[in-house]
Amino acid sequence: MSYKIRLDLFEGPLDLLLYLVKKDHINVYDIPIAQITDQYIQYLEVMKFLDLNIAGEFLVMAATLLQIKSKMLLPADENTQSEEEEEDPRDELVKQLLEYEKYKEVAENLRQREAEQRELFKRPKTSGDVHSPLESEGYFEASIFELINAFSQALKEAPKDLFYKVIKDEFTVEEKVHDLLHLFLVNSRVTLSELFRKTQNKLEVVVTLLAILELIRLKEIVVWQKGLFGEIVIARNEENIAAANTRFTGESSGSQPV
Repeated sequence: MSYKIRLDLFEGPLDLLLYLVKKDHINVYDIPIAQITDQYIQYLEVMKFLDLNIAGEFLVMAATLLQIKSKMLLPADENTQSEEEEEDPRDELVKQLLEYEKYKEVAENLRQREAEQRELFKRPKTSGDVHSPLESEGYFEASIFELINAFSQALKEAPKDLFYKVIKDEFTVEEKVHDLLHLFLVNSRVTLSELFRKTQNKLEVVVTLLAILELIRLKEIVVWQKGLFGEIVIARNEENIAAANTRFTGESSGSQPV
């Protein structure tokens, strides 16, 4: 697939590790390193398959996980004195994860306090104030890893291509972007699973995700979910629509005949 996507919305490698730990309800103090390493590399493979721009930090973390995995596969050193406990190769990684999780919790707490303060001391609403109705319903923006997880699941469930049926290259990202924009003119929101269910084969699943990522990059849509690992909902970016309307109004008012 020759269509390339370059996104600036990637979280870092620790975000991916935390996501994997929470997704499988793993005890962070006793991480099954072989399982996490395999899952982490699978996510990187999906990113490469989609031709996404992967930061070097992801590859460094992959190398670190493989190193820890190899150390844990080695037999215990019999020469080590019994009274001396051998250091767990996972200790440093666990420390980083716990510190990063604490940082994220503090940052989220500060965001919530800021939102509460805005509610206490409200200023008069202006035409530039735009808030998604999904946000008021308790939704929050989904991460790129949630999209990749949903995409991987959709690939497993997609109908298998019929080899005796000639399928031409009928799905392009440009056309799918156009189709999605047209869809959002009719529906204000749509679930990601609904979009994937309408696909005919694996090729269309891939093209659909690439079109979604392209629209995210263009700030035409936002992806939301209600609760961790909940259903992903896609909606038009209200802020982008408002900005476009403002520009159009300004241009119309300024283009008066001389």
